[in-house]
Amino acid sequence: MHQLRYAYNTNGCAHHRLPDALRLISEAGYDGVALTLDWHHLDPTAPDWQERTAEVKKLLDRYGLASVIETGARYLLDPAQKHEPTLVSTTAEGRAGRVSFLKRAIDVGRILGSETVSFWAGISDSTLSPATRKLVPHSVGTTTQNYLTEGLNEVIAHATKVGQDISFEPEPGMAIETNADYENLLATLENPDKLNLALDLGHVWVTGEGDPAAAIRTYADRLGTISIEGMNRGVHLHLPLDQGDMEIPPLIEALQAIKFNRLVCVELSRESPRAHLAIPESIRILQAIEATTPKD
Repeated sequence: MHQLRYAYNTNGCAHHRLPDALRLISEAGYDGVALTLDWHHLDPTAPDWQERTAEVKKLLDRYGLASVIETGARYLLDPAQKHEPTLVSTTAEGRAGRVSFLKRAIDVGRILGSETVSFWAGISDSTLSPATRKLVPHSVGTTTQNYLTEGLNEVIAHATKVGQDISFEPEPGMAIETNADYENLLATLENPDKLNLALDLGHVWVTGEGDPAAAIRTYADRLGTISIEGMNRGVHLHLPLDQGDMEIPPLIEALQAIKFNRLVCVELSRESPRAHLAIPESIRILQAIEATTPKD
């Protein structure tokens, strides 16, 4: 049976100091960490970001943890608007700010030796109602597509230059929200082979695009990283692995079947108040499922 490698996302450890979170993750038996760059854990906008990154590298080495870099911090770039600015923001200044941040995240990943750097598109005007600022049926306008392509080409060029793997994550409600959107996006890029897929299995379930286990098999040769959590169909709320109506065992079987050897990252961004419990609980659930999957 192929042994999977698990990580825990630090966006679910918001109330812990990073050294303490990494110790808990390591002691629970994880192979790695999905490190969400943020002001309180590792701030890529700090003047001494290189020194801080070097210190984190020492911690990862001490605890024997591999890493992926996550870039979904809520208010790192704008304290008044969640996840803003993005690659599809209406202002050139905003888009440039997101590109600059992603380049810095890539530099952090290179220093840490991270398996990949994961990021998403952002919410565009075409997915918002101007009157209510609420999500409306998904579409990607020409302007949004041009913004996204321009920014991604710059990000991909930087990643290629420094030799860092990067992965794109479709996100419910954003300009690119499904795997089909990701495929269409690749056709617009100068170097599409340089942009892997960051596959959040719960997102496939939320959007109703298809079977998450089938997505694992379909994109096996493009997977840069996997995120996993409990999820209810149609409701984008990350839940503990023993909650929700998405079945987890078929996902583990599919990952084992393709012999996935990168990090499978537990993402429980709402569980920070009980991270000390959620961290060990999550890996116990995954290991118990693995123990009952059919042998090769």
